[in-house]
Amino acid sequence: MIVAPGSTIGIVGGGQLGRMLAIAAAQLGYRCHIYAPDEAPPAAEVAAAFTRGRYDDEEALARFGSSVDVATYEFENIAAAPLNALAARTPLFPPRRALETAQDRLTEKSFVAKLGGRTAAFAQVDDEDMLRAAIAAIGTPAILKTRRLGYDGKGQARIADAGEAAEAWAALRGVPSILEAFVSFEAEFSILLCRSASGEVVSWDPPRNVHHDGILRTSTVPAGEAVAAQADAARQLACAIAEALGYVGVLALEFFAAAEGPVFNEMAPRVHNSGHWTIEGSLTSQFENHIRAICGLPLGATALTAPRVAMDNLIGDEADRWREILADPAAHLHLYGKRETRPGRKMGHVTRLLGKG
Repeated sequence: MIVAPGSTIGIVGGGQLGRMLAIAAAQLGYRCHIYAPDEAPPAAEVAAAFTRGRYDDEEALARFGSSVDVATYEFENIAAAPLNALAARTPLFPPRRALETAQDRLTEKSFVAKLGGRTAAFAQVDDEDMLRAAIAAIGTPAILKTRRLGYDGKGQARIADAGEAAEAWAALRGVPSILEAFVSFEAEFSILLCRSASGEVVSWDPPRNVHHDGILRTSTVPAGEAVAAQADAARQLACAIAEALGYVGVLALEFFAAAEGPVFNEMAPRVHNSGHWTIEGSLTSQFENHIRAICGLPLGATALTAPRVAMDNLIGDEADRWREILADPAAHLHLYGKRETRPGRKMGHVTRLLGKG
């Protein structure tokens, strides 16, 4: 299936990822139609059309599907079942199975483990008794995570010893969860790949990622020796996951570079924050290749455009430094058009193309 330039791409979700997808699509001659529940989402500012609707409104999603030639989504915290109404009217990529797998941490970890991926020790937790049993089996320190709807460090509680079990369970409000053992690691990194419907796969150099308070702060390429030594094994697992899911589009997988090898952390069935550097730092960005993949076009080359590339997220009022950033000749500034600045909110990012370090 080829969706030719001039066609309309539907994007479910109106945040910064949808915004950057729409910009990439426009460069290739496509129109984008945004579907989101917000009154004035950032992606709508750069799209040809916008429909305001709830993510669980099947009738509205069906109408939206009838108005576009192909559809995708920009984030995974949306109910998968209502998207059936959209998929019945137009092709939807990535496939819903990928969304359903990534939405549930227990399902995700079990799926990856069956494919031979290395994960932290984990256990299902549905009540406080199961949490105590999981702590006894896995040990501490450990981290309790909600199975659904957690991102940027939300929906998590650290457990230093068994005596903190009740407090952690209360902090997560008793929702179905998963307990994971802590992983000792030298670096965090991600594998970003793009797969077409025909099975063609391209991937980018893995960035080294640094998080603060659960929020990604920086991504740097090349990622250093610890990551380089484990990148091939992590990439092989990523390709196996994409193949098993019949994946189409950009897929991101986060790993820990640990003594025992790459340890899978989580995946995102979409373009990803740790790939924002590819807009200027790669011959073809993650956003353009995602559009190419879902439209059936040849995938673009992913080689670096500079010896080193560094991306910094602009969190909260850090975006107010735009004048200073623009004075840096190595910097490429991206502001997301969000109207309200809040602590912990991603307001933009800056990518710097650098010489050899």
